[in-house]
Amino acid sequence: MNEILAFIQNSPMTLYMLVMAIYLGFELISKVPTVLHTPLMSGANAISGVVIIGAILLVRQSASDDYLSLGLGFLGIILGMINVVGGHAVTNRMLEMFKKK
Repeated sequence: MNEILAFIQNSPMTLYMLVMAIYLGFELISKVPTVLHTPLMSGANAISGVVIIGAILLVRQSASDDYLSLGLGFLGIILGMINVVGGHAVTNRMLEMFKKK
């Protein structure tokens, strides 16, 4: 817990950028027309793949007693996999609608 508080005190600019990125991402995604959701979902799946690789690297390089890094890496792997699998299923379902019967 002390490490988290020290990080917050030592790098407020990083936290400002994180909050700004979250806000900007929410605003951009909420303004996308429904026609473009399938192509954007494919791009999000690619980004989630990069997140999964980064989380695997984080877990691999963490010390066995660094529970924060291990927990965040594990959470990144789980959430990234949920996003990739769910996005793939939805994208396939949407593309099935355009196939001729």
